Amino acid sequence: MSLFWIVIRQLAEIQAMVNPSLPARSRIATAKLEATSKKVITRADWEKKLNDVKVRKEDMNKLVMNFLVTEGYVEAAEKFRLESGTEPDIDLATITDRMAVKKAVQSGNVEDAIEKVNDLNPEILDTNPQLFFHLQQQRLIELIRNGKVEEALEFAQEELAPRGEENQGFLEELERTVALLAFEDVSNCPVGELLDISQRLKTASEVNAAILTSQSHEKDPKLPSLLKMLIWVQTQLDEKASYPRINDLSTAVLEDPAV
Repeated sequence: MSLFWIVIRQLAEIQAMVNPSLPARSRIATAKLEATSKKVITRADWEKKLNDVKVRKEDMNKLVMNFLVTEGYVEAAEKFRLESGTEPDIDLATITDRMAVKKAVQSGNVEDAIEKVNDLNPEILDTNPQLFFHLQQQRLIELIRNGKVEEALEFAQEELAPRGEENQGFLEELERTVALLAFEDVSNCPVGELLDISQRLKTASEVNAAILTSQSHEKDPKLPSLLKMLIWVQTQLDEKASYPRINDLSTAVLEDPAV
């Protein structure tokens, strides 16, 4: 987090060096000059800026706990709670139930997933028709995957078609899904990706997000968003300066600027 704010601060300082009141020609000349002579920030200066930024350990712990809770690492979250004294903002027991729903969808057991969601909170599906349709659509996909053609057609007609009549978007998705039945070799089907595992994962993520929202919790962890922001601000600063930057987020190692 400290590195992110340092990059932001440095970018602001460099931007402030350009006088916006200059005439257009002067601004163009300045821009050309900046393009050929970037400010160079040494490792010593950069590390000094890092050390000047103070981040509370409590804030870092909350960031870690947010990631563990949102991603469903219940055992790790419990251990981290005991070791750091950081309390999660939801009951950790609900994580196990949420992960059971997610696992059921990822395994293709959609009926079981729907039952588990209703056990958690019936209002989740009652108030989210799009999510319920996508779960039913995934159920249809699993029937087609298992070669249950007649059952798939009956399910589509009785459960999904009425919803398609009320919603044009649902109808289009239903037509795409039923199109799977027209191809013996799904590898040649233009909508064959519906049978990919990625489709299960997409539906599972949607359910996971809905459950988190119902628990007044963010549907996405904060840490990945901060890393995306870091990449963005580094890209912005690259245009103005040469500085020690992180090229590999997995190691977070600062690499010296090219002079």
